[in-house]
Amino acid sequence: MPKFEKYQQATPSYIELTTPDPEAGAAFYAALFGWDIDAMEMPPEAGGTYRQAKIEGDVVAGISGQMPGMEGHPAFWGVYLTVDDVDGASAKVEGAGGKVEAGPFDVMDVGRMAAIQDPTGARVNLWQPGTSIGNERANEPGSLIWNELVTPDIPKALAFYAEVVGLGSQASEQMPDYVSITNVAGEVVGGTMLPQMEGIPPHWNLYLAVEDADATAGRIAELGGQTIAPNFDVPGVGRMGVYADPQGGMFNLFQAPAE
Repeated sequence: MPKFEKYQQATPSYIELTTPDPEAGAAFYAALFGWDIDAMEMPPEAGGTYRQAKIEGDVVAGISGQMPGMEGHPAFWGVYLTVDDVDGASAKVEGAGGKVEAGPFDVMDVGRMAAIQDPTGARVNLWQPGTSIGNERANEPGSLIWNELVTPDIPKALAFYAEVVGLGSQASEQMPDYVSITNVAGEVVGGTMLPQMEGIPPHWNLYLAVEDADATAGRIAELGGQTIAPNFDVPGVGRMGVYADPQGGMFNLFQAPAE
């Protein structure tokens, strides 16, 4: 189901690029995925002009400038988890071993959010919908299809999210050594994994769906992006690779196996 009108609690529901050059970032992803970009003027302390990426009028991502004090930081993608009560969830963060880094605060009438860090160091945002649920389209080419929590201590991180937002976990049917994560309705909405190389900090990553991963990889290079890990096949799952945009924002490609 590519279109969404609501998300269950503990579901990754929005992705947002924070970048030192939002105009160039928007141009890169628009050329790569065919996104239409809508711009909205915001105060400088809120990152300046805010952009939303859309496919056929449906929101698929946000693009923001950097906040003051972030000068020199490379671009990065952030992930939002839907919650029914952001104040209630945020109140559980410190007791569960995490940190509330910002909020909760209102984003006009769009929603209410908080920025938190789990006990292993991974950062994520909590989103209580107002007029916006986040991504209105997903699971099709050019949009979000999967998220992973990358952490050196999976049990510790999962215990934290279970207490704060009710996130669950279960063994993957396709990959026995892989732990999937579930929302409060028991639906699989992502996964967890250990860092695959030394020096990778804990984080939530994202996979963007494409019809042809190899062709998209070639286009990334043409547009000035970088290959971090070339495309590879996971039997029964799909073809994927890790890439970065020209400002350093890292993302994964995912091509579903042929039916």
